[in-house]
Amino acid sequence: MEFHHISVMPDECMDGLHIRPDGVYVDATTGGAGHSCLIAERLNASGRLICIDRDDDALREARIRLQGAAPRIDFVKSNFACVAEVLRTLEIPAIDGILFDLGVSSYQLDEPERGFSFRYDAPLDMRMDRSERMSAFDVVNTYTEQRLREIIGVYGEERYAGRIASAIVRARTDKPIERTIELAELIRAAMPAAARREKQHPAKRTFQAIRIEVNGELAAVEKAMEEAIGALAPGGRIAVISFHSLEDRIVKNAFAKAAAGCTCPREFPVCICGGKPSIKPVFRGVVTATEAELARNPRSHSAKLRVAEKL
Repeated sequence: MEFHHISVMPDECMDGLHIRPDGVYVDATTGGAGHSCLIAERLNASGRLICIDRDDDALREARIRLQGAAPRIDFVKSNFACVAEVLRTLEIPAIDGILFDLGVSSYQLDEPERGFSFRYDAPLDMRMDRSERMSAFDVVNTYTEQRLREIIGVYGEERYAGRIASAIVRARTDKPIERTIELAELIRAAMPAAARREKQHPAKRTFQAIRIEVNGELAAVEKAMEEAIGALAPGGRIAVISFHSLEDRIVKNAFAKAAAGCTCPREFPVCICGGKPSIKPVFRGVVTATEAELARNPRSHSAKLRVAEKL
C-alpha cells in the first residue's frame, strides 16, 4: 500500500517554526514526510534536516519524497524520545527547530496488516516499530484484568473499561484473541446497547489505549519534551501537535515548567533554586485546525498545536 498521510495544520506549523533557510531542523515524527517536505522547501543548501521515525515504511517513503531537496538530510530510525542521542550521534550541538506530530499516521491506520484499526480484519499488532517484540496480541492475551482495566480506562478514557477488560479475560480463557475484528466485536458486545448506538465506533477508545501501551507513547512524549527543549539553540522553536488529551497535558506541563524556570514550592516567599525560564510561548494557548481543514481532513478534528521558543 502507498504510504498516505495528510499532514495536520501545515501552514500553522511552518509559521510556528519560523524557519531560517540555513538552519538545522528536526522532524521527530517524519511519517509520510509531509511536514518534512515543507521544512525542506524553506531550507537552502546550507540548511540541514534530520528526519526521525521508528517505522521503516515511513523512512522509506520519506527518502523517496525528499529526493533532490536542497538541504542536507539525515534519515534516522529511532524513537523520538531519543532525540538527544540522535543529535549526539550526528554531532549536532544545537538545533533551530523541532516538530512533533504525535500519535498514529493515516497510513498505519489504513494499512490493514499493521493491525491498528478496528475496521479491518488483521492480526493484532499495532507496533510502530515492527522490530519490537511486544505487540497488541501480548497486551490483550497476557495482561491481568486489573492492568487491562487501568490501560483502557486511563489511556482510552473509556467509561466501560471494567466491562471490556472482564470480557477480554473471559474470552481468552477458551483461546487467544488473535484478530482485530475479533477484539472489536468482543468490545462491542461488552458495552451497553446505548453505547453501541453512539456515532463513534465502540472499539475506538480501547484500540487507542492498547496502541499507546504497545508503543509506550506517553512516556516517550514526556522524555522527548525535555530533551527537545534542551537541544534548542537560543531563538530555536519547538512545535508539537497532539491528538490525545493525555499527550496534550504532558506537552502543556512541560512547556509550563520550562517557561517558569523556578522549581521552588509555591509557598516560598522568594526563589532559592535559581532556576530561570528557558522558553516562552509563541502562540497563546493552543492552535486548532481551521474549518476549511476540518472539512478537508476530518482526522484533524482533535489536533492541538503548541509552539514555544528557546530563550
